[in-house]
Amino acid sequence: MVDTHLYPDNWGVRPILLRIFGIGVSSYSFFVLIGLLVGVFVYCYEAKRNRQQTENSFYIFVAALFGGILGAKIPVWIMNYREIISSFPDLGPFFSGRTVVGGLIGGTISVKIVKRILKIKEKRGNLFAPAIALGLSIGRIGCFLRGCCYGKISLLPLPWAVDFGDGLLRHPTQVYESFFCLLLFGHLTYLKRKVTEPGRLFVIFLNYYFSFRFFVEFIRVEPVVFFRLTGFQIVSLLVLVYLNRGLLTRYRKLNLIRGGC
Repeated sequence: MVDTHLYPDNWGVRPILLRIFGIGVSSYSFFVLIGLLVGVFVYCYEAKRNRQQTENSFYIFVAALFGGILGAKIPVWIMNYREIISSFPDLGPFFSGRTVVGGLIGGTISVKIVKRILKIKEKRGNLFAPAIALGLSIGRIGCFLRGCCYGKISLLPLPWAVDFGDGLLRHPTQVYESFFCLLLFGHLTYLKRKVTEPGRLFVIFLNYYFSFRFFVEFIRVEPVVFFRLTGFQIVSLLVLVYLNRGLLTRYRKLNLIRGGC
């Protein structure tokens, strides 16, 4: 379920993006950082444009950032605690790996906790949604170049299938997700002109993203944990049920009314 980003040196399309004074710059780290910076810029730009640059916006942003970082790392630490302990004092395994799904969940929970503690009523989800989508789109380029989060062997002679280092042509699932998130960014940018309900865009983003993750997992190399589903698929289903619990409740009540009639 968790990718540690620890691979042989020859694994990936271009694991080292460039060298500066003989020091290699990791493609993964570079694009994840660029994705984060672009996401922050988009959020701040939209907050300023919509005149929502308040103190509460800052607290929500910080909560989302640190909650996202912890959420992305904690599952990795749990799943790989033996390797982390055995490698001490080498901290490479400790800092390696992160999960986007965990980051999204961790950031969301962190924001809810901080808002409750500080009694903040404002919702900033409409600002976060496009920023996160664009940041993910850029970050996944780093995953592709490094060769992490890769797909299964392509059963068809697809012209875009990629050999990440083992001589086998695989689905570039990182590119699929990058392209999907870029389209999602455009869609959310379009919707923000029409959606007036605070926080609604973030719910729409989560619905789209976790639906995508559920289906793309069928062609990703991930261990099956239950009923032929991966851990990410199970988490995605749980998130989707939680997000749409209101619709499910209304559907159930409607059926009860029809049955009563």
